[in-house]
Amino acid sequence: MRRDFLKMCGLAGLGLAVPYRGAEVEAADAKKDEPYAGPFHVVFNASGGWDTTYLMDPKGVNGINRLYKDGDILTKGAHKYAPNKKDAKGGMCNEEFYAEFGDELFTFNGLDYSVNNHSPGARYMATGKLDSLAYPTFAALVAACRGPDCPLAFLTFGNYSATGNLVAMSRVPYLPSLRNIANADGVGGNEKSPYHDKFALDRIEQALREGHEAHLARPQLPRAERAENMLYAAQVNSKALQRVTQYIPAQIPKERMAQQAEIALASFKAGVCVSANITIGQFDSHANNDPDQMKLIPEFLAGIAYLVRRAGELKIREQLVVVVQSEMGRTPNYNAGNGKDHWSIGSSLFLGKGIKGNRVVGATDDKQFAVPLDPATLKLDKEKGVRVRPEHVHEALREHAGIADHALSKKFPLGVPDKERLKGFWG
Repeated sequence: MRRDFLKMCGLAGLGLAVPYRGAEVEAADAKKDEPYAGPFHVVFNASGGWDTTYLMDPKGVNGINRLYKDGDILTKGAHKYAPNKKDAKGGMCNEEFYAEFGDELFTFNGLDYSVNNHSPGARYMATGKLDSLAYPTFAALVAACRGPDCPLAFLTFGNYSATGNLVAMSRVPYLPSLRNIANADGVGGNEKSPYHDKFALDRIEQALREGHEAHLARPQLPRAERAENMLYAAQVNSKALQRVTQYIPAQIPKERMAQQAEIALASFKAGVCVSANITIGQFDSHANNDPDQMKLIPEFLAGIAYLVRRAGELKIREQLVVVVQSEMGRTPNYNAGNGKDHWSIGSSLFLGKGIKGNRVVGATDDKQFAVPLDPATLKLDKEKGVRVRPEHVHEALREHAGIADHALSKKFPLGVPDKERLKGFWG
């Protein structure tokens, strides 16, 4: 009878979970104590829309900038960048950033966002898909493909963070919160004051396992089965999370991006996290563009530098993949309030494992419009080239991460024709 019932469900298009130990359950048992070793993906978001002409796409002509002229533009290897040392308010000036990281930095200019509104722009840059709310961010997708059983597989500190129901979204706002999570079995997060003795914890885990197996023995719809498996994986990962404790710094940094970086890095080093979405806002400089950007860009660069340097101290820098982006740029003209409004052309920065540095691909013209390029050669081609949009970059990111052919990626196709795929994008 049961066999006939399941057969009829299959013919009717209904999927029921048969009682078996799925791959996720077996992975939770077999790998729950095995640290994830990398690569670790970090996406930095300049939320609100940065002024790229004050960073990696300098102009100095047509009144686009007021703080420097064309002849003031600086170079470091293949890079051209805006001088801002004399105007930067705190943080890290462009001159220092390019001196330290220029050799490993890859810049893409002339990215066509296609829209100039915050919500769709942030979604498009995060997922590579403009016209769907169902797609996961790249950070969530790579976490689901590479480390779905990691307790904190996908960490996010804000900005667009959809997961496509593929992986849990973890939010850990403060370092003390991370300590409490890492030592959830300790009173007040103190590992020296456990709620239960070890033998009791072992009995609790055994009871959870038996209860989970009994639950799986009952037919379930696929979504319910997946939710049950994710809950069980979270429950049995308490011991894995304890590894984080030793990497939480005794001194909490004051800078907001440094705090986010420390949470992500401690989780990476402990092998309980695959990706992190780091963000700061207030880049939407409709008034007083220059003072605002000169405060925020240096803070943003300092946050990137902090993470990369600390990753070096923790000996995981070679496993880092860093994406730096914003959901829009700023107009090439100033408004009546000395601000700049939304502009649908911008840039992105990349560095890390498998990314050849000291490179610049793409461009904008003297009026800050994107110049099309040949996707096969990456050379500018105004007549026959394509306008590179976020889906082109995301397709390249998936290929770089080795997940382009993963079943989960195929559930969320980006629709980039083969002839438009960016060849040799990473060098």
